[in-house]
Amino acid sequence: MTSQDMREQEIREAAALWVVRLGAGELSAEDAEALRVWREQDPRHAQALAFADETWSALGQLGALPVVPAAPFVTPPPAMPVRRPRRLLRRMAIAASLLLVLGLGVEQGQQMFLPLLADQSTGTGEIRSLRLADGSLVELDAQSAIDLAYSDSERRVRLLKGDAYFHPAPVSAAEPRPFVVESTGGSSRALGTQFVVGLRGEGAWTGVLEHSVGVSLDDEPRDGPRERVLQQGQSARYDAEHGVQPLQIDLQRATAWRRGTLVFEAVPLAQVVEQINRYRPGRLVIADADLAQREVNGMFRLDSLERALDTLSTELGAKRLDLLGLTVIY
Repeated sequence: MTSQDMREQEIREAAALWVVRLGAGELSAEDAEALRVWREQDPRHAQALAFADETWSALGQLGALPVVPAAPFVTPPPAMPVRRPRRLLRRMAIAASLLLVLGLGVEQGQQMFLPLLADQSTGTGEIRSLRLADGSLVELDAQSAIDLAYSDSERRVRLLKGDAYFHPAPVSAAEPRPFVVESTGGSSRALGTQFVVGLRGEGAWTGVLEHSVGVSLDDEPRDGPRERVLQQGQSARYDAEHGVQPLQIDLQRATAWRRGTLVFEAVPLAQVVEQINRYRPGRLVIADADLAQREVNGMFRLDSLERALDTLSTELGAKRLDLLGLTVIY
């Protein structure tokens, strides 16, 4: 590493610490003055501080740490003495990185407790095939969970998180119970079929890979139809607001995870990152709003996502910064 590279690294580390201290509360007059001096010493200081602020804000949107306002600083944030031993500076920056990662605590905590509510669940990067007691096949995508609620009248599976592929054992004289997948106030009833169900935001979606599926909501929606029958190749999104609506989606791409790949065509980088985070340890965030909207085309292998990220960053002309448990693209 050249001396120039080391200097850039020191600036990034210092900026990260400033933002963490800003999120901790008000500054003393002495600290505020020290920050002002630091920011004015070098144009790169203000740029690095803005970048660190955007990164913190991106994490804040995930729901845990206080978010530093994106507007120009009116009251300067916590100050750090300008001269610090390099080793101490790096140690403090590691602490800052750790605090940033702790901003994901709520989401990760929910993931930790999910197995207590689910009969079957998968972790980050884990894809699992299950054979249920009636012979039905289920494939769980990464970070997904199901709860089995079989009864005398039906074979009900509750999708609690993520995405899952279903190939139900057919209804027969020996097995007369219908196969139903429940998700977010709606359900998908198999009509001799293979299909996939996924949770998205406040709703869910169903795609039919073979035969047909009856999709319905538990209650009358505010708008749109309450139920719809989907034929092979068709998909629908459903929620309490808009009812059951047709969804234009390439099912082969949407289920590429079953074949160990992720396929994107003209997909915003923000959505690509959201998907990649399900298969990669740590957390990947975008610290540039314009970059987040850039469209991505490509096929990524799940067993080589690090190489894919390097290629993606290069093709988009973006930079990549790896911190403790956190990767930032900007």
